[in-house]
Amino acid sequence: MLPTRTLGTQGLNVSAIGLGLMGMSQSYGTPEERDERESIATIHRAIELGLTFLDTAEAYGPYKNEELLARALKELGSGARDRVIIATKFGFRFGEAGITGVNSHPDHIRQVVDSSLRRLDTDRIDLLYQHRVDPSVPIEDVVGTMGALVDEGKVRFLGLSEAGEKNIRRAHAVHPISVLQSEYSLWERNLEPRIIPLLRELGIGIVPFAPLGRGFLTGAVRRAEEYPEGDFRRGDPRYQGENFDANMRAANAVKELAARKGATPAQIALAWLLEKGPDIVPIPGTKRRKYLDDNLGAVDVRLTREDMAALDAALAPGRVSGPRYSERQQAMVDR
Repeated sequence: MLPTRTLGTQGLNVSAIGLGLMGMSQSYGTPEERDERESIATIHRAIELGLTFLDTAEAYGPYKNEELLARALKELGSGARDRVIIATKFGFRFGEAGITGVNSHPDHIRQVVDSSLRRLDTDRIDLLYQHRVDPSVPIEDVVGTMGALVDEGKVRFLGLSEAGEKNIRRAHAVHPISVLQSEYSLWERNLEPRIIPLLRELGIGIVPFAPLGRGFLTGAVRRAEEYPEGDFRRGDPRYQGENFDANMRAANAVKELAARKGATPAQIALAWLLEKGPDIVPIPGTKRRKYLDDNLGAVDVRLTREDMAALDAALAPGRVSGPRYSERQQAMVDR
């Protein structure tokens, strides 16, 4: 069984590695490549192995991912819901073409939470995140509404995603924030200079998404243009042109250490995060059991101080080429 970790000072206890469900419904691969039965089997396998932390959002699909999770838990029968921590998110506005902007107005938050509860077929959301900061709504109003949902029993713990220092501090002053979810990995280190010290000052846990560098750190990647239309990686600047070549060279350090340790590159990348602190719980995403089993094996990999230093140096921020997002996507990050 997986070891557990506690995120934040409010007592949110989860498995040391979680499971990101987004790819089961969007962003990676084509719709034809997605197999709902395999996705559900992957969720079942995760729970069987002691993984308790399942990450979804209304935006994934949109809406379809929460419904998929509900079906997976229903198939396991009574008691399955109580064995897991469900994290979901609000904060976007949708149109026919998908996400059209952000929306964290209090009435909208309540509507989304009620809809998520229906789709998830549950009476409470264990961890509710604001998916992206809405600059048109004071964070105090957002977290005040979220806190009221805690008081009403609809939500247990609160989180933010990709929030910056000022809003993290202001939010935490209104109601305790248990978690910040943000991209963090050997591949993306933007949290280290200022955000992680602040989170540790306030007692807020860290949930890294894309902990495998959107697959790049596994070594099993192709150039952007080789991915199908609709795949996130096709528009990822780090997968394009000279950036791709430079990043493949940098990621070789992970592959080489994995070979010496008798581990896989994915396990090394996740073990690096786990070693960074007991307040960190990565949520690698996969829609297949074989990759899930590989990822969870990271809890048994031990990295020495020398290993950590070598990885830190090989993938230091200056060694990774290209921005992590397009300009449009980066504009939604509160930094």
